[in-house]
Parts: sequence; C-alpha cells; structure tokens
Amino acid sequence: MQLKSIDTAELKGKKVLARFDFNVPLTKTEPRQITDASRIDLALPTIRLMLEKGATKIVLMSHLGRPDGQPNPKYSLEPVATYLAEALGVDVVLTSSAVDSGVKEFLSLPETKIVLLENLRFSPEEEKNSSEFAEKLAMYGDIYVNDAFGAAHRKHASVHAINNFFKNRSYAGLLLSKEIQSLGYLMDRPKKPFVAVLGGAKVADKIKTIERLLVLVDKILIGGAMAYPFLKAHGHAIGKSLCSDEDVALAKQLIAQDRGGKLQLPSDHIVATTMDGEPTQSKTIGSEQMGLDIGLETLERYEHILKSAQTIFWNGPMGLFENKNFARGTMKIAEIIAHTESFSVVGGGDSVAAAHQSGFAEKFTHVSTGGGASLEFIERGELPGVQALRGIL
Repeated sequence: MQLKSIDTAELKGKKVLARFDFNVPLTKTEPRQITDASRIDLALPTIRLMLEKGATKIVLMSHLGRPDGQPNPKYSLEPVATYLAEALGVDVVLTSSAVDSGVKEFLSLPETKIVLLENLRFSPEEEKNSSEFAEKLAMYGDIYVNDAFGAAHRKHASVHAINNFFKNRSYAGLLLSKEIQSLGYLMDRPKKPFVAVLGGAKVADKIKTIERLLVLVDKILIGGAMAYPFLKAHGHAIGKSLCSDEDVALAKQLIAQDRGGKLQLPSDHIVATTMDGEPTQSKTIGSEQMGLDIGLETLERYEHILKSAQTIFWNGPMGLFENKNFARGTMKIAEIIAHTESFSVVGGGDSVAAAHQSGFAEKFTHVSTGGGASLEFIERGELPGVQALRGIL
C-alpha cells in the first residue's frame, strides 16, 4: 500500500496529532541547552505545512533520551518547546505529561494552537507498544501524522499501535516521505555501479546490513574500526586496534559470502600508540600501535572506485574523526562523494556529523536522520512504524 503524504491531507478545521523525532542532544548542566537542533529544524517544514493547511490544533509528540519509563527533569522536552516557539513565532505549550487531564484543557483554549506533549518515554507504556496508551494519545487528534523516521524502526505506541485508531487518517510527514523515497531508491532501482562505504566500530552492529549490501552493491569500501576484524580474519597484524573475537568470527563469515571480491579493505593506515598519540602513515600496524584512520594509498584506491559510482550509500566514519589527527580519511571520503554525480545517501549516525563537519552535507542527495532506522530499512526493506502507517499492523 502506498504511503499517504501530508501533502494530500485535508487539515482545515482539524486537530492534528503528529509524532516527531525531537531526540536532540542537550548540555549536561542546567539550564539544559540544545547543542544540535538539526532534528527539530528538519521537522519545521511539516509543522509549517500543517499550519498553512488550516489545522485548528497541532499536538506534537516525541521522546528524548532514555528515562526508563519514569518522569525525569533531565529529559524534559522544555528546551524543545522553547526552540520551537522561537523558530515558528507562535506559542508552544508544554504539557506536564503525555496523557494528563490538562491536555484536553489546552486543546479547548482558542488562543492555543500548538501543544507539545511531555516526553513520551516518561510513560512505560510507550516502549511497550501499549494499545491503551496509544488510544489515550489518539483522543487528541482527528488526523495522525508520523514524521519521526528516527523512531520508525521501533514498535512503540506512538509510532505503531496508534495507527489502529486512525484508519485511513494516517499520513507521512514531509521528512519521513523523503527518507523512504531516498532509501527505497537504493533498494529498488539503484543505478550501477552501486558502492557502499561502511565504517564505525562493530561488525556485529551491521552484519545484517553488510549481508544485504553484498547482494545489492558492486563494492563495499570498509574503513574505521570495522576494518580491523576483517584484516585480522585475513591474517594481518592489527596491533592494539579496536577488535573483538566475535567481530573476527563474523568477518570470516562475511568474507566467505563474498563471492565477487566486493569487500574492499584498507591497505595502509594512520597509526598511533594511543588515541591522542602522534599520527604515523604505515602499511602495517605494530604490536604497540592501533589503526585510527585509513591511509593515503587506501584513500586513492577508494576515490577511484567512488568516482565511477552512480549510486553511493555511506554509513560510518573512516577513523577517529573527532580527533583532527585522524579525521583526514573521513573528511576526504565526504568530499569525494560530494563531488561525484551519483545519487548519494548518508545513512545517519556519526556519518551525518562527519558530513556536516566536512562542509559538504548539502551536496549529498540525501542525509538521513536515523542511523538505526536507515540500516534496518536496508536490511529488511521496511520498518514497523512505516508498515503501520500503511495500515499493515
């Protein structure tokens, strides 16, 4: 069933209940400030569209952090309410809880246009996908909109069970629609050559993704700490590089599945004795050293492969890019992809931060907001929250 976009919804005179991903990083000290508001900024077009289409009330909901089903001021959405009010130029009322009796009072006030429910995860029923909790939330809207791609891989009440109460009245927000369209292109009709760039820490976290990509792509360029289990599986010395026995076993399994030589590994490295140590270019990794970035030879080889690609998916940095001594590989990969003519997708997580840090984020075709969600979509071709939105529960 086709996803219905909010573009097609008749909202005039309606109350809209909308799920967003406002799970933004906050400072650790009071008053808690938002350190990166990009997830909220990406939600603004959908909220503005709802206002333009004449919705009488807009009830926003989101989670923030992991409060473990208990109210915790540390995870309050108050900084989000303040930011939204400033960005939209309208009052945004924050409720004391997601399902308290005061919500209906706010909805009856003519001067109140936008209400933000307090953190959904203050209620344990949210993560339990409680139908009763979803029904209480559903009472706040005539129309349901899901624009929380970053939470769409979860079977939680506000993204999954809630769809039972909005038959033929559920819509995808602008951001979620774009995410599914862009990632769907990778799965359904990618132009060849299709090249994936995978980095980050653990093979175990991405084994299903790699297995799926081995079927879909022409080459997989491996970097970051993920490379060392593969190198060790091939018999190379990796010194003190980040690597677990479980990851080596999984790497061997993936190597055995790689019939066409699709897996490409670093042939040289930037090494140091500590994460704050002096960087050295090397073909080998000494017993007291650790690999912390890909080397120049590897970069040149990866660049050659990427320049001929028509479709590129990138997830995970090529090294410890938070330290400028080990950031060159990641920044250069971002630059190379940005200057290709390919359909390029950055798959959430640290790679998004790296893309923005490189200054080339706007040159990618699509920068995903959900790391876990984008990987699961590639693994399975669907997400529970999106299936529910389509009416498949």
